Amino acid sequence: MTVTMASMSPLSWIIVPMCPHHGQGPFASEAGHRRYVIGPGNICNPSCNARGVVQTREQETPPDFFYFSDFERHNAEIAAYHLDRILDFRRVPPVAGRLVNMTKEIRDVTRDKKLWRTFFISPANNVCFYGECSYYCSTEHALCGKPDQIEGSLAAFLPDLALAKRKTWRNPWRRSYHKRKKAEWEVDPDYCEEVKQTPPYDSGTRLLDIMDMTIFDFLMGNMDRHHYETFEKFGNETFIIHLDNGRGFGKHSHDEVSILVPLSQCCRVKKSTHLRLQLLAKEEFKLSTLMEESLQQDRLAPILIRPHLEAMDRRLRLVLQVISDCVEKDGYSSVVEDDLSEGPRTAAVVAPGSAAAAGAAAAAGAGGVAPPPPGPPATHRR
Repeated sequence: MTVTMASMSPLSWIIVPMCPHHGQGPFASEAGHRRYVIGPGNICNPSCNARGVVQTREQETPPDFFYFSDFERHNAEIAAYHLDRILDFRRVPPVAGRLVNMTKEIRDVTRDKKLWRTFFISPANNVCFYGECSYYCSTEHALCGKPDQIEGSLAAFLPDLALAKRKTWRNPWRRSYHKRKKAEWEVDPDYCEEVKQTPPYDSGTRLLDIMDMTIFDFLMGNMDRHHYETFEKFGNETFIIHLDNGRGFGKHSHDEVSILVPLSQCCRVKKSTHLRLQLLAKEEFKLSTLMEESLQQDRLAPILIRPHLEAMDRRLRLVLQVISDCVEKDGYSSVVEDDLSEGPRTAAVVAPGSAAAAGAAAAAGAGGVAPPPPGPPATHRR
């Protein structure tokens, strides 16, 4: 499993049944995190690339920060998993919060001497370490416990690359990652027309999957979607894996509408996504309420403060307004792609007698999709 840990600091772990040779794994080379591979009773091959900063759940990203300088938040990874399931995308590997004892579970059991040497006791008598990496690995950027307890997020380990190769794709709407330059899509209002002519977006559901990812990122305020991955075996008949969501939920007081540019430029969305969004905008199945109830299941609850939950409701209304504007301009059939007509869709499993079950029956009677239950739904949809 993978873990993004923080105090609130970005620290990532990969927990596997056996420690792989040299600690190589699917997340080992991703930037923006400290990553370790943990076996049964040992930690091997730390590969770091992180900032040992502290940001409480109540703090927002400083207004003078660029999106590429934002913090990596472990609670964002947890919340993103729950949001992904409530949206019924099912593309984020399972994530859960955990409180880790840095002394007993890391320092005293690691076989990595280089990692062990980076542990120290701070002037405040807290256990700290910084690992090894190209930058941000120093006592000034160390991760410190209180005194040796540190919060983290654990995410399910994807299949080994030898079993299931993945392909990395540059996001067509990737930002410039430059202080002054703008990306092409930011200056060309017809940029989507070019994307539509480019493989793999010229066929299949890939462009619609990008729209799903766009909506997902906008709801949590994530501007850091520079690349995405798919499983190579299935070619273009596959789905996007929503990895690396640590820079979401940074600002609840600001809605970054530029994240929605792919949707406003392309004016395309799946019918299943549109119906789900409409459902989550209803008072009885309010997105913020479902998120709050779902996140209560996590050991580190509360994961998000109330302003972040309310921000999602506000942003959901903005998404629906963009889709409505597109429909008014281009017509419903040109904007909303019917992905439900090929066969009956598996409804979300809900507890009998619950409010969600009653809503599911009402939605079914009205010809809609079953609403999400208070917790994440139990079925999978590609």
